[in-house]
Amino acid sequence: MNPIFDTLPPDEAIELQQITRLIYEARENRRNVLAAVGASDEAELLARIAAGEIDAHPAYEHYLAARILADTHATARELVASRLQEINR
Repeated sequence: MNPIFDTLPPDEAIELQQITRLIYEARENRRNVLAAVGASDEAELLARIAAGEIDAHPAYEHYLAARILADTHATARELVASRLQEINR
């Protein structure tokens, strides 16, 4: 286990380790989804779809996947920050 978790109670350390893994996986999978269609972010991908530069199918599914992964990433980061505040009280 990462040394950052050494000072936490085991249950909390395991929970935070799982959430930080989710953060990593969401970020990397979002990058992979966007790279598959050659976009740097969701807004660019949506603009390219709207402009007809790339076919809507399956690009729109890539857009939705990237948005979901970005939202998951942000939510998990907020959860970690909240849990660390609770633990450090």
